[in-house]
Amino acid sequence: MIEKLISPGDKLELKSTVSVVLPDGTEGVKTYKSSVYDILDDGRLELLMPMEQQKLILLPVDGEYDVCFFSNGGMYRANVRIADRQKINNTYIVVAEMITNLHKFQRREYYRFNCVIDMYVRALSEQEVDALGKGLAELVSEEVMTRGVIVDISGGGLRFVSREFHQPNSILLMEFSLPIQEVEKTFSVAARVIYSGEIENREAEYENRVKFEFISSATREEIIKYIFDAERKNRKNGRG
Repeated sequence: MIEKLISPGDKLELKSTVSVVLPDGTEGVKTYKSSVYDILDDGRLELLMPMEQQKLILLPVDGEYDVCFFSNGGMYRANVRIADRQKINNTYIVVAEMITNLHKFQRREYYRFNCVIDMYVRALSEQEVDALGKGLAELVSEEVMTRGVIVDISGGGLRFVSREFHQPNSILLMEFSLPIQEVEKTFSVAARVIYSGEIENREAEYENRVKFEFISSATREEIIKYIFDAERKNRKNGRG
C-alpha cells in the first residue's frame, strides 16, 4: 500500500517528462517542489499546487511528471499523471494518478536544498585541472579566492551568487563549510560551470550553476547527509 511508503506532508519534486526551454536558453526539464496533501482511498494523490516566486504553477491536466518523494522511510520515485485541479479549504491542489509503482530512488545527489552559505571561489588553470584529473590535488596552488553565496546545493552540484561572471565549461575551485554531525567541516571541491548570467535588476551580480567534478564518493555522501539532516530539521521546525 502506498500509505506505508509516503504520508501527507512529505516533500516531493516533480520533473516534467517533456523538455522545455529554460530561462538560460538551454533545453531541459522543469522541476517543481511541492508536498503531499492527502492520499485518497483509490490510491490517487492530492498534491499541493507548486509555487514559483509567490505564484501558483497551474500544472496542466493530463500532464505527466517524474516524481521523487522524500519520506521518513527514504526516497521513492514514480511517474504520475495530473488528473484534476481543485481548491479544498482555500488550498489549491492537483490530483495525481500513479502511472508506475513506487520504487526506491537512489539518485539522492539530485535533490536541491535551498540555503544561504558563504563560500569562496576561483577559476582553476588547465594545469590544475589536469592535476585533479590525475588525483594530484596537492598540485593545486593556494591563491586568492573571491567571495560568493551558495543559494542551493545538492550532491551533484550547487547554485551560487557572485560578483563575477564565470565562463561556462570552465572548472572552478570552491571552498565552503557545512555542519556534519554538529561539527563544521570545510569542503574544497572542483566544479564545472554550467551557466553564469547577470541577475535581472541586480547590477554586477551573477547567478552561477555548477556541477561537481573529481568529487569522491565520501565527500558527495557527506554533502547529501548535510542536506537531509537540514531538511529534516526544517520539517521538524515547520519550515520549508
